[in-house]
Formats: sequence, C-alpha cells, structure tokens
Amino acid sequence: MRSPFETGERAAFRDTIRQFVAAEITPNVNDWDEAGEIPWQLHEMIGALGVWGFAIDESYGGLGFDDCFMRAIYNEELAKCGAGGVAAALNGRMISIEPIQRLASSDIKARALPDIVSGHKGSSLAITEPGGGSDVAAMTTSARKDGNHFVLNGQKTFITGGMKAQYFVIGARTGVAGLDGISLFFVEPDTPGFSRTAIERKMGWWCSDQATLYMENCRVPAENLMGEENAGFLAIMENFNLERVALIAGALGAMKVCLEESIAWAKDRVTFGKPLIRHQVIRHKIADMSMRIDATESLLNMLCWQINDGGMPVAEIAKAKVFATKNLEFCASEAMQIFGGAGYLRGNAVERIYREVKVMAIGGGSEEILRDLAVRQMGL
Repeated sequence: MRSPFETGERAAFRDTIRQFVAAEITPNVNDWDEAGEIPWQLHEMIGALGVWGFAIDESYGGLGFDDCFMRAIYNEELAKCGAGGVAAALNGRMISIEPIQRLASSDIKARALPDIVSGHKGSSLAITEPGGGSDVAAMTTSARKDGNHFVLNGQKTFITGGMKAQYFVIGARTGVAGLDGISLFFVEPDTPGFSRTAIERKMGWWCSDQATLYMENCRVPAENLMGEENAGFLAIMENFNLERVALIAGALGAMKVCLEESIAWAKDRVTFGKPLIRHQVIRHKIADMSMRIDATESLLNMLCWQINDGGMPVAEIAKAKVFATKNLEFCASEAMQIFGGAGYLRGNAVERIYREVKVMAIGGGSEEILRDLAVRQMGL
C-alpha cells in the first residue's frame, strides 16, 4: 500500500534493508534454523547498517536521530526472511540499548554502547521471571545494598539473546511491593554469582537463543544502579511501547510473506484442471489476507506518525499489537490451508511462520495483558 509518509530517505533505507535480507539472510534461514543459531558475523553486518543506532548519540556509535518509520521498516523487512528466530537473535539487544544510554553511568555507556550498537557484542533486558510473566509488579528478584555494592538474588527467564549477551539490564526489587519498588542494574555475565542456562526445544524461533538467568548473591558495584533507585520500571515503560511497535512491524512483514508465498503457490499448483488461483474459494482467502495486511499497515503508519510527532499512544499501540498478531494468526492459518500438505513440511516459510505465531502473540505483552492495558489507558 502506498504511504503518504514515504520519503526518499525512508525508501532508500527500505531498499537497503530489503536487498541485504534477500542476499544475506533469506537463502540461509533453513540451515540456521536447523542448526539452532545464526553466525555472529550477521550481528556485525546488521550493525553496520545502523539499525540499532536510532535515538543513540553519535558519540556512542548511534545515528544521532530517531525515526519510528525507519524502525518499523527495518523490522518489517527483516521479518520477510520468513524466520522470526533471526529477528529475535539479532534484536534481543534493542530494548536494552536506549535505557543504557539514558540511565547508565558515563563509564558504562562509553564502554558498552559502541560495541552493542555495532553488533560486536550483545545485550539483553531481563525483566520476566519464572513466576511472574507479564505481571512485572510481582517481581521477586531482589537487590540489597551492602556497602558500595548491591547483592542480587533471583531468576529471570525467557530472556531473548540471553545466552550470548555480554551485557544485561536486570530489574530487581529494592523497595516496597509493586512497580514503584523496582530498580535497574547493569550486570555482566562474568560477575560472581551470575549464571545462565539455555531454554531449548522451543516450538519456534529455533535459531535464536533464550535463557534463564540466575543471580545467587551476585554482587554488582553500586554505580551499576541505572537511574534512580525504585524508579526502574517507570524509566523503561516507554521502551516497552517501542518494542511493541517493532513486533507489529514484524507481524506485518510475516503476514506479507504468507500472502506472497500463497499467491506464488496458488499460481503454480494445478487442481481439477486449473491453477489453484482460479478457484474462487482460494481467491477469497487471498483477498481476506490482503485486507488484513492493508489494515495493519495503515494502523502502523499512524502510530509511527504520532510517535514522531512527540506522542506515545499507549492504548493504541497495545490495541494495534493485538490486532497485528491476530491478523498474523489468520494469515498464517489461511496460507497453510492454501499450501495443504506441502505447508506442513519443514523448510518452508509458511510452516515456520505458523509455528511462530504464538510467540508473537505473547512476547512484548500478551494479548490479554495488552487488551487490559488499553482499557485502563482509556480511563476505564
């Protein structure tokens, strides 16, 4: 769909990402998925494109400007490789970069940010706990002040990029129960008392790494406290909204893959003496998929415009994320129906996307949590 927000700079950026994905990623995704990882060189190649530099100062290797449309373009085009695990493996760092710049000490920023933004090293945000999920207010990981250190105890799980990250932003309770008692800490994996184990045998995202983190009397310097004590969650709330915008864009890219693959298959596959595309029932499926893609794309463009204009439409982002993942679920299911038995075989994008729908519907805030958030933001 033609966008009134398209500029020459954004079009050139999309073309650069699209060509890179087509040449360097898509031909390899089946092998990477089966192997369970992507080569680290890909992090560095993606980093060289500047995609992790939005809103990051140039002195730290960032772009020195932000553009939500470009953020969305990157995530949409990357998703078109047809393997969500690639995006997860690369982008685990995205929700930790901006908090490090805004909240960490000057020494930490100067040491960590250039390597993270360039793709030489990874970083992860660790909030989710085994017993908490989306209920951040129930966080039990604790941080106790002890002289010039904080002592962390607890666990985090489903941490994307957690097995390979060299830097972590970890939420821990330093105060009273609820969101107001949470602080953020910069932690490196060689810190005594820190350990991690891989989460394996996942339904999807095979080539990305997810981890469970363990802090057992993990001592970090007091200067590794990021921002104000007990104000950590409020400091990163906006960051979660940008993560959801990225997930909306990723869902849109995956939906377009489902549509394009379905059309190509339906043109080639012959049943009852004519191509599948000539059967009305298949044509209607394609029309329905296309309608949902157009609606999702239009909504995403309006969200990007509002954010670029200085707003942060929390309720609309929450609703749009649910809308996008529900539409992705529909498109993946219809694509699978169009492919028939061929879609059930490993090694094709439709099968992979079909498996990965649910992680998109849960990650970044489950559909249930986001619906409730939207209604609360509406004042109800």
